[in-house]
Amino acid sequence: MQALTINLGARSYPILVGPGLLETAWAEQARVLGGRVCVITNAVVAPLYLERLRAALAQVGADATALVLPDGESFKNGATLDAIYDHLLGERCDRSTPVVALGGGVIGDLAGFAAATYQRGVPFIQVPTTLLAQVDSSVGGKTGINHPRGKNMIGAFWQPRLVVADTETLNTLPERELSAGLAEVVKYGLIRDLPFLEWLEANMDQLMARDAAALSFAIERSCANKAEVVAADELETAREGGRALLNLGHTFGHAIETGMGYGNWLHGEAVAAGTMMACELSRRLGWLSAADLERVRALLLRARLPVRGPALGADIYLDLMGHDKKVVAGRLRLVLLRRLGEAVTWAEATPAEIRAAIVASCD
Repeated sequence: MQALTINLGARSYPILVGPGLLETAWAEQARVLGGRVCVITNAVVAPLYLERLRAALAQVGADATALVLPDGESFKNGATLDAIYDHLLGERCDRSTPVVALGGGVIGDLAGFAAATYQRGVPFIQVPTTLLAQVDSSVGGKTGINHPRGKNMIGAFWQPRLVVADTETLNTLPERELSAGLAEVVKYGLIRDLPFLEWLEANMDQLMARDAAALSFAIERSCANKAEVVAADELETAREGGRALLNLGHTFGHAIETGMGYGNWLHGEAVAAGTMMACELSRRLGWLSAADLERVRALLLRARLPVRGPALGADIYLDLMGHDKKVVAGRLRLVLLRRLGEAVTWAEATPAEIRAAIVASCD
């Protein structure tokens, strides 16, 4: 097991990464559980891991009620959030009852937002079971739901008390979900960690083959990168750079997810295509070379990720991107690459430049 820490003063918390943690993590973490917890999971994850988690929690004196939700991004909405509130109320969960998210990013975002808002805030624990959740969405405290006009437009910052990433849960992950998680892994190399990017180029085949040592290293390195960024800019308020840099490819990618209908493209797939759009715009601004662009494309293709966006039309992309949370005073702040391993936030790209990058990067 590896243990990392998100340094947020009194709200600091550990991220535990390793095999078998679903059963073994709790003895030393019993203080965050109390005598009762509420597990939120979905219909895919529950048959695999819910009873194992319940049994492990019972061994340290925590009784677990559970709510099993439908699976998929299309259920990350207000109606599902209300179902969580109904369960918490029906089970008479109080302000000391931790909400435990057992699943991927959708479950983590939903359960986290419920925890942030139920009785004005209850303890929250992340138990991510997908690669994307283990390297990104479970860490850092972003929670929320989607709106028909934009992804993650309703939410809150609510830090977990603990993140338990059992790497053995990746053994049951579908290949498409594994690839989607790798999009976020590659992101860390592109925005701030060139040696990690080079390691990924050398080890992508091992990651795709689910080599345990390679996956553990990639998860730990990704979490370490995110921990540093979040500790420095928890609420994404830095005027330049800061936590916003973690959104490389996301402004374009969220437009894809919204425009195609939530769930038709996985989040990581949309981020991969969006990353190529951001790289294309960076090339047009003179920051990346054609060789750099090809290097990123080749790595994403080895991860079996899409490198071109769907043909929504540039007008639709631009309209959907106009709802992005990084819009400030009517100007869209994009995350671009000055060079491989160095990202910047940039609000000076013209609509014509953004449009050209979209057109060049779509089918």
